[in-house]
Amino acid sequence: MDVSGGSGRPRPGNEKPTEHPTVPTTPDTEPPGPQPDDAARPPTADGADHPTRPEPEPTTPAETEGESTTPRDSDSDRGTVDPASGGDSESHGDSDSDKAPAPGGEEDTGDTPAPGTAPGSRPEPKPGPGFEKHPDRSHADAGIAKGQPPVRPKEPGGGLLMGRPFGVPVYVAPSWFLVAALITWAFGGQLDRVLPELGAARYLVSLFFAVAFYASVLVHELAHTVAAIRFKLPVRRIQLQFFGGVSEIEKEAETPGREFVLAFVGPLLSLVLAGVFYLAMQPVRPGTVPGVLLAGLMISNLIVAAFNLLPGLPLDGGRMLRAVVWKITGKPMSGTVAAAWVGRALAISVLIGLPLLNQSGAFGSGNEEINGMDTVTDALLAAILAAIIWTGAGNSLRMARLREHLPELRARTLTRRAVPVQTDTPLSEALRRANAAGARALVVVDADGNPLSLVREAAIVGVPEHRRPWVSVGGLAQELTDGMRVSAELSGEELLDALRAAPATEYLVVEETGEIYGVLSAADVERAFVKAMARPA
Repeated sequence: MDVSGGSGRPRPGNEKPTEHPTVPTTPDTEPPGPQPDDAARPPTADGADHPTRPEPEPTTPAETEGESTTPRDSDSDRGTVDPASGGDSESHGDSDSDKAPAPGGEEDTGDTPAPGTAPGSRPEPKPGPGFEKHPDRSHADAGIAKGQPPVRPKEPGGGLLMGRPFGVPVYVAPSWFLVAALITWAFGGQLDRVLPELGAARYLVSLFFAVAFYASVLVHELAHTVAAIRFKLPVRRIQLQFFGGVSEIEKEAETPGREFVLAFVGPLLSLVLAGVFYLAMQPVRPGTVPGVLLAGLMISNLIVAAFNLLPGLPLDGGRMLRAVVWKITGKPMSGTVAAAWVGRALAISVLIGLPLLNQSGAFGSGNEEINGMDTVTDALLAAILAAIIWTGAGNSLRMARLREHLPELRARTLTRRAVPVQTDTPLSEALRRANAAGARALVVVDADGNPLSLVREAAIVGVPEHRRPWVSVGGLAQELTDGMRVSAELSGEELLDALRAAPATEYLVVEETGEIYGVLSAADVERAFVKAMARPA
C-alpha cells in the first residue's frame, strides 16, 4: 500500500519536520492590524510634525516562541545563532531595555530620541534606489537576487533509518517492533504444533519469519517507489509500520493510466514473491524448518496481494478503482470519491465479516478449535483493520479536496504590503510609517535599500508601547536567509513546498526582477488554506 501525499502545511519556525506534511500553525495571539485614526496622521513635508506617543503596531506575521534572531547592532547584548552549527542560541531577551533612561534621568542614549522628542523628527533614512509607491506592494526596489528555489529538508524522519535504496530513505517505525513480537509469538505457537521438537528455538525461527515477511513488504513498497521514480514523481520515504508499509509519494500521477500502473505494481510483486516461494518449496521436504518457513512466506504474500487488491481506498485496489473512474469520467475527484466510499463500505464489511468467516471455519479452523480468546482476538483484529481502512478512505478524500483547492493559494494575493526601514529606526517611528502607508509589515534594509531582515510580530507584541521609542527595529528582526525569499509567482503546491523547505513565520516576496513585492506571513497562508478547505468541493 502506498500513500500519495506531499501537500502539507508549512510549519512554524521552531518545529522540526514531521511524518506527514500538514497545514501551517496559526499563532496563539494575533494582534490587530493598524487602525488609522487621529493618532496616526500622515507625515508632513519635513516629516517632523508627529505625535510623540507610540503608534499602533501593524499586523505582521507572528513568530513561534523560541525562534532565534541574528541582530546586526554592534553594541547588542543579544545572543546569536550560528546557522552552520544549527544549534544552541544564547538569548538574553530584549537588550534594548538596558539602554532605556531612568525616569527623569539624562543618560545619553546615542542616536535614539529622548522622552518628549518626537520620533518623526529624526532624519529620514535615505531609501535605496527604486523606492516608489505602488498600490499592491512595498515602496522598494531593492535590487536583490531573485527568489531562490526551495531547498529540500535533509531528513523526513519517521523511525530507524535502514537504508536508501534508489535514493529513497527507508524507515522502520517503532510500532514495527510490536508487530514483530506479535508475529513471533503467534507463529511460534503454530510451530509448536507442527515441529514440537524445536522447543524454545521455535521463537528464533518465528523471529526470522517476521523479518522475512517484512522484507517482502519492503519489496512491495519498492515496486511502488520504482514506478513513481519512473514517472518522475518524488518519493519522500518508505516506512514499515504496524500494518505493513507506506510509500509516501509526494505528487499525483498525471494520467489515470499511470495511476493504475503505480497502484498495481505493488500487489503484482507480492504475487511474484508468492510464486518464488512456491517454487522454492518444491525441492524442500515438508515438515522441516525450511519447508514451514517457505510455506508461511508464500501464504503471507498471497494474503498481502489479495488484501491490497480490494477495491477501496487507501488500498492499492482502491487506487486502481480510482484510476478507472477517473478514466471514464475525466475527473480525478470523481474517482477519489467513488473509491473512498467503497473503502468505507469495505471497512464495515471487514469489521463484521472477518470474525464471522473465522468462526465458520473459512480459514481452516474447525468450530471446536475456537475458544473465547480466539473470538476476542478476531474481533480486535477486525476492528483495527476496519479503523485503518475507514480512516485512510477519509484521509484520501481530504487530500483530494486539498489538491483541488491548492491553486487558490497564491503568493501574490496573500502577500502583505511592507515598508522599508533601517536597522536603527525606533519601533514607534517604523510603526508610524507603516500606518501612514497602509502597510502591514516591516522590512529592515541597509543604506542602499538592500533587505537585511524582517521585523517579527511576536517581538513587536512583546515591547510595551511606552518603550517603543527607545527600541530599534533591528533588535526585533529575523535575518533573511535564501529560503526566506520566495517568488511572487509561486502558488499551490509549489508555494507550500517552498514554505515547508524553510520553516519560518515571515517570508520576503520578490518579483522575478528581484524587486521587493512584500512580506508573506505563514499565518495568512494558513487562514487562506483553512478557508479554502471549508468550501465544498
